[in-house]
Amino acid sequence: MSETRVGYARCSTDKQDLAAQKVALRNLDVAEERIYTDHGLTGKNRDRPGLAQALAAVRTGDTLVVTKLDRLARSVPDARAIADELAKRGVKLALGASVHDPTDPMGKMFFNILATFAEFEADLTRMRTKEGMAVARAKGKLKGKKPKLSDRRQTELRRMYDTGDYSVSDLAELFDVSRPTVYRVLQRTPSVEVPIDTR
Repeated sequence: MSETRVGYARCSTDKQDLAAQKVALRNLDVAEERIYTDHGLTGKNRDRPGLAQALAAVRTGDTLVVTKLDRLARSVPDARAIADELAKRGVKLALGASVHDPTDPMGKMFFNILATFAEFEADLTRMRTKEGMAVARAKGKLKGKKPKLSDRRQTELRRMYDTGDYSVSDLAELFDVSRPTVYRVLQRTPSVEVPIDTR
């Protein structure tokens, strides 16, 4: 059975570009059609559609390829959980050109060090962002980011999704927003219970 190489790329904000990661993955022998992506989702969030697709696409003997560990996960427990899940399924994990071997003590230690650094960088970024926002707020420069959809349109998007007649892709097209934006709206907008007419 021939090995299939499946790639995964992620960037945290809508303003970032996945092009460099895609080029790197193609240089690591991943076919364009086997690259799965998440755009505008952080590595701390495990609920990522692209990651779920990539994990579903790999079979025993295949390799999941990421350019760096921090693209896959931004916390030590999450990185370990994904690596353990892949190992149990007989799937190899390639971090750039290096293949992670969970049975090798040195490889395991190196993986844990990389995961710790990824988590540390994420925590530092969050801390700096909070400090920067506090300074900007104190100077009166932080007005807050205008949401892509008004409250009314967010409620309408949730209502349409709850009918079961519209997929996330349908809603992204109808509301002229990205799929990650639809996922974020669904996460923060509660379902509206439609009363049943018992008359």
